[in-house]
Amino acid sequence: MSDSNHQNRMQRKKEVVDERISRAIDERGVLILLKGNGKGKSSSALGTLARSLGHGQKGAVIQFIKGRRETGEYLFFRDHPRLDWHIMGQGFTWETQDRERDIQAAEAAWEIAKGLLEDPAYNIIVLDEMSYMFKYGYLDPVPVVEALKRRPAHQNVIITGRTMAQPLQEIADTISTVQDERHAFRGGVKAQAGIEY
Repeated sequence: MSDSNHQNRMQRKKEVVDERISRAIDERGVLILLKGNGKGKSSSALGTLARSLGHGQKGAVIQFIKGRRETGEYLFFRDHPRLDWHIMGQGFTWETQDRERDIQAAEAAWEIAKGLLEDPAYNIIVLDEMSYMFKYGYLDPVPVVEALKRRPAHQNVIITGRTMAQPLQEIADTISTVQDERHAFRGGVKAQAGIEY
């Protein structure tokens, strides 16, 4: 491709992008759902959280399943002055094998989340692995949807998990699906610090 053809092509692309930018006039927080079987949903959410903190915003993380305090992300973020971190889970459901305890943990986590969703001091809230609470019937998605609709207008929320309840998908602004083509664990590679936790 010649330089002039490339320049013409990029000029047309710029016009399209500029037009889209000019039409995006709403200024409000968004609800982002990160779903799918692939690795990287929580990592993506925490990357966005880091971006927000970099801009001086206040954030919170509630982990609905993970019960470990030695994860790399917790160790990195735990002392950040503008971040609240809540590890509410008891571990994976196949490890706990106690439905009532899992339901109690989910309800306790949701109580904290509800308070955060009402607090305008928070710019971004990550509800990590919350989607499983609906899949396993630990939480009803209807009150969650209502709380999300009532949250402060500027507040951004990210929910992660493999599957997403339909009522959440209906109100989401952005839905990204992380696909699984290959995973080292299935190839016999042990989970390791800094990659899986």
